[in-house]
Amino acid sequence: MKLDNSVGSFRRALRYAFYDWACEMPRSKRILMYVAFVLQGYPFYFAVMWGLPTSLSPYFLILPRRPVSLALMILFYFVGRWLQNGLLTSEFIRKTQLEADQIAARQIQQTLQPGKLDDLPGYELQALYKPFREVSGDYFDVIELPAKRTLFALADVSGKGIPAALLAANIQALVRSIASTESNPLALAKQINKHLSRYSPSDRFATAVFLVLSRDSGELTYVNAGHNAPIVSSSGSMTFLESTGMPLGLYVDAEYETRTAVLGRGGTLLIFSDGLTDSIQGEHSENRLGDAFADSTGSTMANLKSLIDPKYNEDDVTILLVKRMSSFPTGPSASEFQAQKGSTFASC
Repeated sequence: MKLDNSVGSFRRALRYAFYDWACEMPRSKRILMYVAFVLQGYPFYFAVMWGLPTSLSPYFLILPRRPVSLALMILFYFVGRWLQNGLLTSEFIRKTQLEADQIAARQIQQTLQPGKLDDLPGYELQALYKPFREVSGDYFDVIELPAKRTLFALADVSGKGIPAALLAANIQALVRSIASTESNPLALAKQINKHLSRYSPSDRFATAVFLVLSRDSGELTYVNAGHNAPIVSSSGSMTFLESTGMPLGLYVDAEYETRTAVLGRGGTLLIFSDGLTDSIQGEHSENRLGDAFADSTGSTMANLKSLIDPKYNEDDVTILLVKRMSSFPTGPSASEFQAQKGSTFASC
């Protein structure tokens, strides 16, 4: 059980007062803890029953009314207390060690994620990375490629905690390794899917988006492996980059498709994990997300952050914003590029 700051102090105190902390212990320790409770509780029962009339005491007292019984009650109480203290101390040490390991894992994971995002020529980048627990199953990256191209990657591993974080770190290493020799989003999706299908547990998978941005033209070449559709907002309209294949790690021979879109001048690309939409109050979270993203009265990132409700936030939240400058003296405009390029679909 974790510290819950989403409720008032009084309600939180009541919740912790009636919580069975022994349930988090291993079974053997849990049984010993209940034995300790009985050993400490029976002396109080014996003291109360001692005060009953002599005619009733045989029906309620297990031990006779003798001085040796009092000595046994005192012994029972202190044995139960010592046993309980020992179990609680061992549990405290175990949790302290686990917390130290989680803190170390979080520090390592933070070094794997991009620290400060440097703006690309003609583009502004912003990111929000908010783990729900000490470590996160979300991964995002921004990788410079040759020929004025940039790879944006975001993955969301199923589950939470350290198992999800380990798989996210594995995906990060795979993306970095593959992108150094093959920057095609289709190749990334196919190779990572094969690796995860063969070398990860059958109940583990990841949704992911791989986008390659040609900075001069604003062309986006992408593969969406079952992830929340990134949104491109440009000239007052929004385009959703829908899924082009199933999540990674489910089937080794899964098929994926490459598609293209255009990020026009003054437009913004939003890539996010499902923790964002799950943290939005109400039934129409996608509509509220779209409205906040399209609202140009304030900071786009601030608008998106304001949607996150702590009461509904039960997952990692990752947001990556890529905004193209309205005027930058390189390459053709988005409309010119769209007229030349058109829509492209390539199936693996």
